[in-house]
Amino acid sequence: MNEVDIAVVGGGIIGCLTARELLARRPERTVAVLDRDSVGSGASRRSAGLHFPRGATGRVRGMAAYSQQYYAELSSHRPELPIHQVGMDVVGAEQTVRRSYLASARPTPATAGVWQVEGGQYADVSGLTGRLASELRGGAVVHEGTGVTAIGLDPERITLALSSGGELTAGQVVLAPGPWIAAPAWRELVAPLGVRVKKVVALHIDLVPAPTDRVVVFQAEDAFLLPLHDRGHWLFSYTCQEWGVDPDALGEGLSDQDLGDALAVLRAVAPEYAAHCASGRVFCDAYSGTGEPVVCPLPADPRVVFAGAANGSGYRLAPAIAAQAADLIDIPFLTSPTRSHA
Repeated sequence: MNEVDIAVVGGGIIGCLTARELLARRPERTVAVLDRDSVGSGASRRSAGLHFPRGATGRVRGMAAYSQQYYAELSSHRPELPIHQVGMDVVGAEQTVRRSYLASARPTPATAGVWQVEGGQYADVSGLTGRLASELRGGAVVHEGTGVTAIGLDPERITLALSSGGELTAGQVVLAPGPWIAAPAWRELVAPLGVRVKKVVALHIDLVPAPTDRVVVFQAEDAFLLPLHDRGHWLFSYTCQEWGVDPDALGEGLSDQDLGDALAVLRAVAPEYAAHCASGRVFCDAYSGTGEPVVCPLPADPRVVFAGAANGSGYRLAPAIAAQAADLIDIPFLTSPTRSHA
């Protein structure tokens, strides 16, 4: 298929959920998903996959609530999917916790400075993305190992030049590139959005979590300890402040600096875990200037919708990002006189 209604560039959790949403709304549409690697192999593969029922702004809280309901319904209908419910304790001041967490999370004081909240879950994001992509096949064409090397914005169609040497034309495009903001094909197109890329570092703690162990969130430090029951170890994530990184230059794993910086934070909040850390994961993610995800038509051409820059919350907010991207795609779809309104 060399021509489709909509091309989704990026096969991570956001891209695959967007394609799923587009087809759920209008199954007759032709949709292609393109990824330069395998689906779920980029930031989705390195993600901690933790869902917090919270948001720093009204928009993000609304997106978190939407996504929480989406994942709850998905898990209910598909219990075999790798989405795991987990208890959550939050260490923080009462005012901050009550302002940030959803009312549905029912923040309840446990001990001094510690709050129990409901609605926490985590996922094997890469595995979940792979399952979603497998279900897309047949309804959508999934091109793996197929990079987009150029985007031609012609008046009638958008032409995507492919790394395989061919072309794909589309009426509309959803650009969900994760941290590959500076890819030559769209670097200039997305530059006005002001998206930046930051390193993300997490440590693996070689202690087996008990079945009743809960996530511990350190609100002031923007860090958390996550019991990965399915993998048999803990994960510690903290907020690294290294900006302007290239996702293609992070293939050598944790550096001494990464490990040292993360351990310094871990020793401050949970020193008993620090002796059990010698490994982890490092990658990067795209961040907006507002703290909210970026879902908008590109200034150069409204037929191209950018979906991402979720500030480290790509999995957590992916269903809401996908729905907002589909809303923007549907505006020209519903108003164009050349398309069916059935």
